[in-house]
Amino acid sequence: MKAYVFPGQGAQYPGMGKDLYDNSAVAREMFDKANQILGFDITKIMFEGTVDDLKETKVTQPAIFLHSVILAKTVKDFNPEMVAGHSLGEFSALVANGALTFEDGLTLVSKRAQAMQKACELEPSTMAAIVGVDDKVVEEVCAEVAEVVVPANYNCPGQLVISGSFAGIDKACELLTARGAKRALKLVVGGAFHSPLMEPAREELAAAIEATKFNNPVCPVFQNVNAQPTADPEVIKKNLIAQLTAPVKWTQTVQNMIAAGATSFTEIGPGKVLQGLIKKVDKDIPAESIGSYQV
Repeated sequence: MKAYVFPGQGAQYPGMGKDLYDNSAVAREMFDKANQILGFDITKIMFEGTVDDLKETKVTQPAIFLHSVILAKTVKDFNPEMVAGHSLGEFSALVANGALTFEDGLTLVSKRAQAMQKACELEPSTMAAIVGVDDKVVEEVCAEVAEVVVPANYNCPGQLVISGSFAGIDKACELLTARGAKRALKLVVGGAFHSPLMEPAREELAAAIEATKFNNPVCPVFQNVNAQPTADPEVIKKNLIAQLTAPVKWTQTVQNMIAAGATSFTEIGPGKVLQGLIKKVDKDIPAESIGSYQV
């Protein structure tokens, strides 16, 4: 079975999507529609903007979503049997498998980005990548720290991103270095994604998700919050709401997709981050990336 996966925030780059716009009438129509839905010219920022222009959360998330979803529309023989997405990428996966329309998916992603940006402004916070130490050690250290700090992204064995207040991250990094972590690197991000500090954003997004129609998908989606497959629209909605304050269980997702019969993985969207993580979860599973227009 062929599994398709979709990247999250951090995969953006200047010029992303321009080759799609230049080569595909379908892509042009979707990009033009996106400008109307968002109320600003996101294609200009994607095609001509700088790295800094693309860093703003309200731009980054829709840009990655658009690149991924429109690319999937132009890929020949795109017939997913199972899908998953990393954080933001879960919305791309849900459009790709028919659970959400393109218009509704983009609207939700835009609302998600704005809600997360507001939450970040309420309480300054950050994230850090912890490399070379067992997940259980990271979990134990986070539990020991008095300030807010939690596991946020279980990316692959030996790589876990933590999320929390600046004080919580500093303390956890210090303790984890003492416990043998090879690296404890603070990330340049807008805030503590996938942590309790995103609760205001979760509440705001929950109302928007509940008001949106979700369809029966053509194939199961393995969701971030529990790494389990589902094709039930109500379960999908519930897990999507929980995702903002819960960790992304990517390692477990890849393992469960393989256990469910995935024989290969194709990452669709900007960058090759997920392809690399998948190979670290299971070096024997075929994994490729499609990041540009395919002739």
